[in-house]
Amino acid sequence: MAGRIPQSFIDELLNRVDIVDVIEQRLPLKKAGREYQACCPFHNEKTPSFTVSPGKQFYHCFGCGAHGSAVGFLMEYENLAFPEAIEELARSAGMEVPHEAGPAPRADDRRLDHYSLLEKVERFYRAQLRQHPQSARAVDYLKARGLSGEIAQTFGLGYAPPGWDSLSSHLTDAHQRQLAIELGLLVKKDEGGCYDRFRDRIMFPIRDRRGRCVGFGGRVLGDEKPKYMNSPESPVFHKGQELYGLFEARKAGQKLERLLVVEGYMDVVALTQFGLSNAVATLGTATTPEHLERLYRTVSEVVFCFDGDAAGRRAAWRALENALPVMRDGREARFLFLPEGEDPDTLVRRIGADAFREETVDSVPLSEFFYESLCQQVDTGSVDGRARLVELARPLLNRLPDSVFRDLMLERLSQQSGLKLPQLQQRVFGKPAPPSGTGTATESRRRDLSRSPVRMAIRLLLEQPALGSGLDSPMGFEDLDLPGVPLLAELLELTRHSPHLSTGAILEHWRGRPEEQHLARLATSRLDLPSEGFEPEFRGAVQRLIEQRNRQKAENLLTKERQSGLSSLEKSELVQLLASGQPNSGQRT
Repeated sequence: MAGRIPQSFIDELLNRVDIVDVIEQRLPLKKAGREYQACCPFHNEKTPSFTVSPGKQFYHCFGCGAHGSAVGFLMEYENLAFPEAIEELARSAGMEVPHEAGPAPRADDRRLDHYSLLEKVERFYRAQLRQHPQSARAVDYLKARGLSGEIAQTFGLGYAPPGWDSLSSHLTDAHQRQLAIELGLLVKKDEGGCYDRFRDRIMFPIRDRRGRCVGFGGRVLGDEKPKYMNSPESPVFHKGQELYGLFEARKAGQKLERLLVVEGYMDVVALTQFGLSNAVATLGTATTPEHLERLYRTVSEVVFCFDGDAAGRRAAWRALENALPVMRDGREARFLFLPEGEDPDTLVRRIGADAFREETVDSVPLSEFFYESLCQQVDTGSVDGRARLVELARPLLNRLPDSVFRDLMLERLSQQSGLKLPQLQQRVFGKPAPPSGTGTATESRRRDLSRSPVRMAIRLLLEQPALGSGLDSPMGFEDLDLPGVPLLAELLELTRHSPHLSTGAILEHWRGRPEEQHLARLATSRLDLPSEGFEPEFRGAVQRLIEQRNRQKAENLLTKERQSGLSSLEKSELVQLLASGQPNSGQRT
């Protein structure tokens, strides 16, 4: 069994390949100054916001936030796993991928076993729909819902037979049964043995973005409860991230302009039967920010479809709350409320596909639903009611990212409440709106960046990794109690030993870690500095951190002296800290 791919090989591979060549083979790029541009392949847009930097060996979309190295692009664009993307790049560079001695991590191998078993189980359920003596009920149900054999095949529909051991008896060895237990397809009995979770249900394979089956949904044929049952969370299935029908919608071949989020699998399948192949469904959960990020990677407009009753509006409000943090400029969310007693399946049958499509186009924008819902809770004809409106809106608006959309939402609140915009800005966000002519929000963020020595040092290292090679280790600020310092110290250590890494290669060292997103955001922020100013600015930021660390250390020692006294060694250290106004900068002499 192959072992892990060495990080040193990944660094060398990314040093040899050119991200521009990798992307241009798959996407037409246009030169724009020192960078290249294109319309983003991961979401719909008319104006190019996808940029590729040959200097940084890094791509970034300012519309949907997609970013990464050549490895990340292949993973996202061609639905490859990380090892597969490395293999593809290595082939193009004429390199052979080495593997470290010893087996690969067992978790990776186990996941492959899980995918293999799920594929086997999917084939089993599909065969049962054709062959099982009691499958006629399932076939009749699907026909009664108007589904064709072609649509059933497109979505891989199957049938879980009645009985407690249809699947378990099909799985021939103990290893397969154990995998099925881990995936929630079989349930372990307290007294030993196991039984089938899904029995006498229409089975819907749930696919990830690569088209692999990661779990199942099952629908009863009668009125039993629960009507729908999903696979439980497993090593390969996380319902807060997956969306039923998204793979099929992307595979349908037509250019997607919007995606419709509905509540059930049958709604997705029925709408596709009528030619509306842009529907997806959540898996028994509210729409999460992770769901929305995935949707907005595909389209710029998402329409939520809910019942028009009180329960449907409550669900819609939960979706709105979860959508707020991802509503960056260029993204649109709308709400479609169905007539009483209708669901997408019945409505499309009654009014037809064209009329249903028009309903989605004429749906309610997020901003309208937002203020309509809040205004229903207050008396906007009174001062008290308008004050209450501001208080209700304030925490919600604070969830929005800094954007033109947030500015317009605040302006709408100003109109609804009668409070002037500068006062409202201060009430809602805790700071007044910048006076006319004092600069944009982007410029304000740049000033904030320059005031933070940690962020500035990280940003400069990402721009010019060789800056770290001229500094000693340790620097003298590593034990400073300040957010971001451990990340900066780790980044310095990496660039000190590998000063020729590109920005894209550096981020590969943080793949899968929480800091990756933070580094990517900093890597794409603008630096209003000439290149000759990088080194003095970087050394100045490091110097400020060392001084801040020494002040913090001195304050801690003074506090300890007052409370319990100091050892002779600590007293000596305190004297040195207080006497030194210009501590060692860590620069080599």
